[in-house]
Amino acid sequence: MANNVFDLAELRKLIDEQAAVPPRQAEETPVEEHEALTFPPVLLASDAELARAVPAVPLVADAIRLTAWTGTRQVSREGHLSEADAAAAAEELGVPASRLRLVWIVAVNTGLLKIIGGRASRGPLSMQLTVEATLEFWDGVVMDVLDRADAGLTGSAVVDGHLAEMLATVYSVRSGVATANLARGILQSHEVACAPGPAEMRKIAAALPAELLEALSLLAYCGLVEQTAAGRTALTPLGVWAIRRDLLREGHDAPTAAEVEVFADLSAAELVEALVRGTATQSAVAGWLERRSPDSAARDLIEIAASGTAGQRGAVGAILEELGPEAEVPVRQALDHPLMRRYAASWLHIRDLDAPPLSPEDHTWIAVDSLAALMHLSGPAAGRLDPPDPGEDLIKLVGEMPAVGHPDTIAVLDMLASAHDDQAVAKAARKAAMKARSLEHGGPRPVARRS
Repeated sequence: MANNVFDLAELRKLIDEQAAVPPRQAEETPVEEHEALTFPPVLLASDAELARAVPAVPLVADAIRLTAWTGTRQVSREGHLSEADAAAAAEELGVPASRLRLVWIVAVNTGLLKIIGGRASRGPLSMQLTVEATLEFWDGVVMDVLDRADAGLTGSAVVDGHLAEMLATVYSVRSGVATANLARGILQSHEVACAPGPAEMRKIAAALPAELLEALSLLAYCGLVEQTAAGRTALTPLGVWAIRRDLLREGHDAPTAAEVEVFADLSAAELVEALVRGTATQSAVAGWLERRSPDSAARDLIEIAASGTAGQRGAVGAILEELGPEAEVPVRQALDHPLMRRYAASWLHIRDLDAPPLSPEDHTWIAVDSLAALMHLSGPAAGRLDPPDPGEDLIKLVGEMPAVGHPDTIAVLDMLASAHDDQAVAKAARKAAMKARSLEHGGPRPVARRS
């Protein structure tokens, strides 16, 4: 717990996912076991323009040429060309031998080639595809490329190990990223993730520049990246489309500019409602804030949160986190609102602005409010909470909840009592709910600081 803030991340250490997040609808895509990230909006080329560019991608063009060269041919038990045929194909087609296997895999997996009974022949994929089918084909090509990272795509174990995050970084910076900055980011990620010793780290750092240039050359061959006029690495239009598709598959928030634009002119109340319902994601916030002064945006949002539900306060809090000290005046005035004073104090404290301290009871109140918010939020807005470890902290927190006077305390405790897998937590929640109901009906109330 921070000095003055009960962060939702702390609750993630305490609350079991099923206890804190309402059951997802069957049609929702399950979220993988990673933190969902929000990426900046991107401009996509038209589908027709993208489809026209696919056959010109060197990897795709070589896969088509390899298909024609192969004709009908015996292959190995593993479904690959024999060494002699691979060497002949590489020489006749002018494809580097190091890339021929990737070209073959793409040709087979996309249906350009088929393998039946140990023989390769022309596959079922039509050479006259619709725009939509061409983009689906391209998506399959890119999936084949990215999946090869686990099997040594670039020839650099370090680059392959951080390929997804490197491409996500380039996706986030449309003007491109300098190669030196990419290398620095990979080294930092590798040091954190793999903890190599100093000697190994020096060896990796010495080899990485050349390995990274070779990897970027391969990614350019695959149609994903290009070099800008300023010498930076950027995604191609096809690369933007494909990496965005991959990010969405992984459960990340990767909107187009058009998707975000529709939220920019909403009122504060409409934006908050869209966030609560899950029809808008956090990516809509930046565009909305760009059209308003920080002071005006904060005032409108605080007015909603001061009289709204816990879900609305949660949505407002997420938006206010995007504002800097320019919004200090309306946030400071929110210290006078009973339902907002704790959040206002936390906001000020995080930005190193003068703020009143929060008591332990205040931290518990915010914890209750954060859990109550999850009962209002839909879909991705609800976030993910990890299993508690250890459970004693949650049991202690549950026991403190009845005394803080939150209007949703009973609902939160009932949720934990009915849905938590840890029977000790569920039992503590039932006991605390009974106590909270007694207090609500005039029972003896423990002394607590003002709510």
